[in-house]
Parts: sequence; structure tokens; C-alpha cells
Amino acid sequence: MAGGIGSRFWPISRNSRPKQFLDILGTGKTLLRSTFERFLPLVPAENFLVVTNAAYCDLVLREIPELSRSQVLCEPIGRNTAPCIAYAAFRLRAIDPDAGMIVTPSDHYIADENIFREVIGECADFIDGRNSLMTIGIEPTCPNTGYGYIQADNSCRVTDSIYKVKTFTEKPGIEMATAFIESGEFYWNSGIFIWKPDTIISEIKKSLPDMYELFDSILPWYNTSQEEEYIRKIYPECKGISIDVGVMEKAEDTFVRCSKFGWSDIGTWGSLYDHSDKDGEGNVVPAHSALFDTRNCIVKAPADKMVVVENLEDFIIVDSPDVLVVCPRDNEQNIKKYIEEVKFRKGDRFI
Repeated sequence: MAGGIGSRFWPISRNSRPKQFLDILGTGKTLLRSTFERFLPLVPAENFLVVTNAAYCDLVLREIPELSRSQVLCEPIGRNTAPCIAYAAFRLRAIDPDAGMIVTPSDHYIADENIFREVIGECADFIDGRNSLMTIGIEPTCPNTGYGYIQADNSCRVTDSIYKVKTFTEKPGIEMATAFIESGEFYWNSGIFIWKPDTIISEIKKSLPDMYELFDSILPWYNTSQEEEYIRKIYPECKGISIDVGVMEKAEDTFVRCSKFGWSDIGTWGSLYDHSDKDGEGNVVPAHSALFDTRNCIVKAPADKMVVVENLEDFIIVDSPDVLVVCPRDNEQNIKKYIEEVKFRKGDRFI
């Protein structure tokens, strides 16, 4: 899934080039490219499908030239993850109804990729011969309020690490998140899923019948030259809803593989700060910088620009060619508000 706009990484992430097409982590590779290479030992290049906004099709092919144009599924409009996954499932079923389907966002950080691939392989084995939905839960390290949570049913343990799911909870407040951690039953929702195309299509039919009918109505045209034409017709009619809310919270035959491999969705400047190398004062800074009496800040600037900062603590400083953002790290949730205000005053020029 590579269609998001990454607004919380503004002003580096823009409508024209969102964060999945950027080297946010400073590894020399974009997040999308890193995701592709992470799965390549498990999945041959010809078996990948990338769902993205039609505006980003060329960006996808530039980042992953191993793909053919037919492997890029273009959404005419963003409608959250349920339609995205429905589209991919219907296409995959048309190609190979017996295939296993791994659904992953394109912008995650994984510390131990070998363990990650072992977990994915175990999940793929688990769904083989089962009409079950499988998701990956991450052992939490803190009561993070930016993630959804999965409660494992301790009374229904299948293996040492696989449990039936008891509940899904959207992003909780700090008190509830703390209670979740203390209970030992809750895991962060990674947004990574493993299932068969038929299984998820059946669940969409049960929980989102209107959406199912839309995708089913163009059944003869999947994996044909007319597919995109019909997708453009039905997509605007799809309800914008996440797969978690639309399907996973209602499904009964759902399992979670509890995991620990160093994971983050790298969704905010704060999460990038957490996973970046820091200097002796806790700062994340570019190569050319001079900081004085400054602690626990993250500074992002063009590689050839000198940055001088004095007397700041716990700040985000992001300098792009046409936008400079300076705000307290505790206020990073206001970035979407900043975008709305800038758009109201200046239009889309800086967005």
C-alpha cells in the first residue's frame, strides 16, 4: 500500500512526492524501495502488487523498476485501506485464487529483517489451508497513543506466539494505553496482514456489502486492459474506511502473531527522532550543523545547508527549499493544523 500523502512529515513530504518516496531514514533508499527489498527474499518481483494513487504511478516504477506497469494498481482517489485492499484482493484472485496475500504499508521501519521474514513465513504457513485472517501484533515498549492495539485471547493460544484475537482498539488515550500495557494482553497493531484473497473478499462481503458489490460488479475486467477504466468508475462510490474498522473489528476467525523485531510505522517526526542516531545532547542533526545549549531536538535540512541553533530543547526544526517549520516536539500533532492554515492562506503552493 503506497498511496498515502504522509502529511505528518510536512514540509518534506508533499502531495507531489509523499514520504514513501523519500529517504526519510537517511539510508540511501526510499521507504518504498526498502519495503520492496525487505520482502524480495520471500516474494519474487513478479508477484508484487503496489496499490497507489494514480498520480504516483511513475514514482513507483522509478523506485521499483523491477515491476511491470500492470503490477501498479492505480486508485483514482484515496479511500483509506479497505478499498485499497479490496482492489488488490480482487485482482490477485483473478490471477491466482489459491495465492497467499501479504498486505503491508510501504513506509515502515523494521530493525531485524531476518526475524521479520521468519514471522511472515510462519504466518503464511498458518493460513495455508485455513479461511482465517492473520495480523501481526508488535510487543509494545511503551503506552503509545499513536497506534491501534490488538488484544490477544489468552484462552485461545494456538502456538507460543499465535493467539485468537479478542478485540481491536483504535488509538487510545494515555490512561487506556497504560492499562493495556500493564495487562500484558495487548499488542500494537502493525497494519500488516496475511490471508487468502477469497478469505478477505468473503469478509468484505459480510461487513462491507456495498463495497463488495462495487468491486464484484466489474469482475470480468480484472487483469485486463480495461481494468483501470472500470476502477475509475466505481472507486469514487466506495466508502472511505480502514480495513481495521470496516472488517477486522467485526471478523470472528482472526488471529494475531505476537512479534518483536524492532518496528515503527515512522508516522511522525517524533517516531523518526526515536529511531535515529543522536549526538551527546540527544539531538538528531544533519551533517552541517552547529548547536549550542540545545538538547533533544530533531533538525532536518538540505544536505548542503549549514544549520545553527541555540538555546532550544525538545523542538522539531524542518527546513525545505520553500517552507521552514519550527515547533515543540510535544506539538507535532498540530502539523495537520498548520497545513490547513497554510492552505487556507496560500492555496496549494506550499502543500
